[in-house]
Amino acid sequence: MTSEHRAAQPAWSAAASKDQGDGAREPVKRETQRAGLPGRVWRVLVWAVMVFFLLNVVLLIATVAVNSVATRWFGTLLPQGFTLHWYAQAWSDFQLASVLWVTVEVVGAVVLLSVLLGVPAAYALARVQFRGKRMAMLIFLLPLMVPPVTYGIPMATVMYKVGLAGTLSGVIVANLVPALPFVILVMTPFIEQIDPNLEAAARIFGANTFRYFRYVLLPLLVPGMLAAGLLVLVRTIGMFELTFFTAGPATQTLVVALYYAVFSTGVRAPQSIDAMAMIYMAITLIWVLIALQFVSPTQIVSRVKEQKR
Repeated sequence: MTSEHRAAQPAWSAAASKDQGDGAREPVKRETQRAGLPGRVWRVLVWAVMVFFLLNVVLLIATVAVNSVATRWFGTLLPQGFTLHWYAQAWSDFQLASVLWVTVEVVGAVVLLSVLLGVPAAYALARVQFRGKRMAMLIFLLPLMVPPVTYGIPMATVMYKVGLAGTLSGVIVANLVPALPFVILVMTPFIEQIDPNLEAAARIFGANTFRYFRYVLLPLLVPGMLAAGLLVLVRTIGMFELTFFTAGPATQTLVVALYYAVFSTGVRAPQSIDAMAMIYMAITLIWVLIALQFVSPTQIVSRVKEQKR
């Protein structure tokens, strides 16, 4: 074998090896493409369902919004004209000024009381270890897991017997039942993330309980309290069942007044009812946007724990 043949042999062997490698990888590549095809089809299907759902929601809201400013809309793609008269009529017909004031009173009282009572309870559950702690936590969270109708009717019956039903205090107490566990659910993991050594350090430097709470613990709790309060506020605005069971003619919140406007006897223009629905949606949306500036929804169901080394 000449030196030229010996020099060409490695190049030929490398080319042959490359061809064999490409031939071996080709079936694997085709198999991978076949395996990835169902995954792509599934992703496309999921996105199609999500887009279809969101499109229906947007169209429903758009229909209510357009009808609330329509002079007459029947059998045509767009209304014959536009006006804001229905908002003024809804404001006067449904006495929205007094309804909104009652809503502010109920929501403000529920947020304040739930934070004042829920934060100490959450602190105790986060810091104190005692027998039956899990059972106590389960009892606190029962109003969130049980539909409001199931305990709302017996609670309203008791309130009617003691004279609380139909009063502003009764509506506040009824809405406080699910709001208080909600604050505890939000604040307990938030407090568990605060280092307990801070309290020990404050005690070492001579701080009493009030000073520790005022200068150490309270600044750390303010973000969680603000987030819990805003979320309770949004939840209370939309709470229908408990308010409906316990409210009277003068203690209706906005969501209950909207229900009576739709289902009460008499002939009312649907445009005015849609205008009232848009007012309710606008108020709720504003508070939801404010709440989302301070808290992420994932913080309610997840918490971060440092791993012990």
